Amino acid sequence: MPATVRLGTCSFADEGLLKAWYPKGVSTAAARLRYYAERFDVVEVDSPFYALPDPDVTRRWAERTPDHFTFHVKAAASMTFHEGEPSDQAFHEFRASIEPLELSGKLRGILMQYHPRFVKSPEAKEELTRIRDRLDPLVPFVEFRHRSWMDFDERSDTLGFLEEHGLSYVSVDAPLTRATNVAPRVAAATHPVVLIRFHGRNWKTWNIRGGTAADRFDWLYNGEELAEWVAPTRRLTEQADEVYALFNNNKDDFAPRSAVIFRGLLDEAGIAATGGLDLPPAEMTLF
Repeated sequence: MPATVRLGTCSFADEGLLKAWYPKGVSTAAARLRYYAERFDVVEVDSPFYALPDPDVTRRWAERTPDHFTFHVKAAASMTFHEGEPSDQAFHEFRASIEPLELSGKLRGILMQYHPRFVKSPEAKEELTRIRDRLDPLVPFVEFRHRSWMDFDERSDTLGFLEEHGLSYVSVDAPLTRATNVAPRVAAATHPVVLIRFHGRNWKTWNIRGGTAADRFDWLYNGEELAEWVAPTRRLTEQADEVYALFNNNKDDFAPRSAVIFRGLLDEAGIAATGGLDLPPAEMTLF
């Protein structure tokens, strides 16, 4: 039986969402997470990449979401060559910070988004062999930011290597540019749990100097662009047990709006999906 595609966004507390998506009155962390969870059943939390959260914070994430809700968390910068060489200690500190979320049973996977300097090499492949043991039993989602891993001549080797070592390749939608820090649009399943991340297609801002994440991912998808992913997504649902499609185009409310468009396309194609419902804001009451 094909897997159900679970839609979500990369963060429930980005500045753009706070300004443009959450209704007036939905102004506390608890209220925002409750509002989000009414519309999506999965979220990727990217804030630990920048600073490890207090375990009390990750405990509240679990407490404030329904039983069926799923979290993915982005690995700390120290784990993916953004801050020197990864170490067992870096992984230990990260796991300790999210332990309450993991113990709740709601944490499914860890996004390992590697720095562009992580170029394919025997040494880099050796580093990847350590990931599964460091994160077990969580799913390691590997996103490359250097095209050497997915150049046509290297693609088969890379995907086979990830599958052999229990690592899930992250299929990405990003601008088609000559920049080496952009991977091609390849949908592949190397693990029973699959992740697609939509970064937008703004090639003008992808490598803008001094730009923010919102600048880089400033893109509202249209139906024609997302339709390109319907057939590949269908294939992934036939190859994997779980499929997640998360939107990282975090300018204003572009991510949830894009998710709604994609949900409509999946529904039209007869592909089972959750999330991305265009629900009206609930009426605010005093009680």
